[in-house]
Amino acid sequence: MAKIYIIGLGPGSINDLTLDAVKEIESGRKNFLRTKSHPTVKYFDDKKIDYRSFDSIYEESENFETVYKTIADELERELKKGEDINYLVPGNPMVAENTVKILLERELDIRIISGLSFIEPILELVQRDPINGLQILDGLVFNINDINIKMDTLITQVHNEFILSEIKIILGEVYGDEFIVNYIQNAGIDGEEINREIPIYKLDRIEKPNLLTSLYIPKIEKKSKDIFDFKDILDIMTMLRSEDGCSWDREQTHESIKSSMIEEAYEAVDAIEEKDVNGIIEELGDVLLQVIFHSQIAFEEGTFNIYDVTSTLGEKLIYRHPHVFSNTSEKKELENSDDIVYNWDVLKHKRRNFKTYSEILKDIKGLPSLLRSYKVQKQAAKVGFDWMDISGPIEKIKEEYYEIIEAIENSSGNDRIEEEIGDILFSVVNLSRFLEIDPEIALNSSINKFIRRFEYIEDQAIKLNKDLEEMTLEEMDEFWDAAKEL
Repeated sequence: MAKIYIIGLGPGSINDLTLDAVKEIESGRKNFLRTKSHPTVKYFDDKKIDYRSFDSIYEESENFETVYKTIADELERELKKGEDINYLVPGNPMVAENTVKILLERELDIRIISGLSFIEPILELVQRDPINGLQILDGLVFNINDINIKMDTLITQVHNEFILSEIKIILGEVYGDEFIVNYIQNAGIDGEEINREIPIYKLDRIEKPNLLTSLYIPKIEKKSKDIFDFKDILDIMTMLRSEDGCSWDREQTHESIKSSMIEEAYEAVDAIEEKDVNGIIEELGDVLLQVIFHSQIAFEEGTFNIYDVTSTLGEKLIYRHPHVFSNTSEKKELENSDDIVYNWDVLKHKRRNFKTYSEILKDIKGLPSLLRSYKVQKQAAKVGFDWMDISGPIEKIKEEYYEIIEAIENSSGNDRIEEEIGDILFSVVNLSRFLEIDPEIALNSSINKFIRRFEYIEDQAIKLNKDLEEMTLEEMDEFWDAAKEL
């Protein structure tokens, strides 16, 4: 098969064409341009050099993915005619050129003629050195997970108002609407360059963007830090555990802070129940702190690190979601969320190599008793060990109630009474499960209700200039009943 010369046209100015590029352009081979919407096309017109552009493909295709594939197909068909050809692209062929990537994957006979990319003139405009960290992102697929506030970011492919509007919303969520970024257009084209510092909220309100429009977002400097990312928290924890850090943090072990994991999780749940958005943000941060704290301790001990945690989690999520990530014949389109949960459990039990159902039940541990009993009962019900209807758990509660009374009246001892109380609690959880009510949430709601009513009693005591200790039980009951009415 013939050879394809892929030639970089530089960022815009004809003066940026390399000597190698000029030599190949004037070689007499057929010239194919990805687009003629580029200033260096004037060189072809002035020199009367024939070329064919692929702009019509952009107009006929539904998306850019189709455009790039179609262009690659056209070039491959041309090569099959047996003659070498030139394929000319803006900037550098190896920088942000999807058609070049596709051609390289096809194992064709290719020679790359490098060119100045759009990056160099942009760096000159913003006067930033990439050695301090620079990431280059595609605006067409940009999302919030791409953001790294500790590095400068150059976003390309922002050639219309719709793309700019979408990017504006995402950047505003992280950096804030007033954060100043650079809006850049026609970098490298003498007399036409635009480098404007503007707040994020104005990104889609300025002059019409074009194919040579980019955004440059400077990193968050440490001296003016009011936004922190995951890496920042890792750095802070490393500092706190260092010799120059906090003596309390340095003294902690897995054992000493293990209860905090439970406490923070419950406080996060409480904020969710209260629909307290700021509280949810703060409490989720506290939960994340526990993960980072344990990971830092383990790293210092040489047992594991935060990347072991995230890698294990990532692998587990992919393994347990074959209906999303699998590309094999085993991929299964699950019908609904119940099917998905069932499949999750099957994969979980397979990975842990359980031989019996009892092993599955024993594996439900490390949870508060109400939640553990709920999950054990739910798991047992999956194999049919369950009541036929709601009358079953109701009658069981009645039965356990009378057994408690009998144990108390017969002075059967604390062990027997404790056992019967456990049985009735277990039975109440069973009823909750049957009614699809989370017993943990239900009990927590009752606790909060008790506190609210008790607070009412205390408020009434204050109005009567009494201490709670001075009130009779009858008075307290009267105010309790009034609180229930309220």
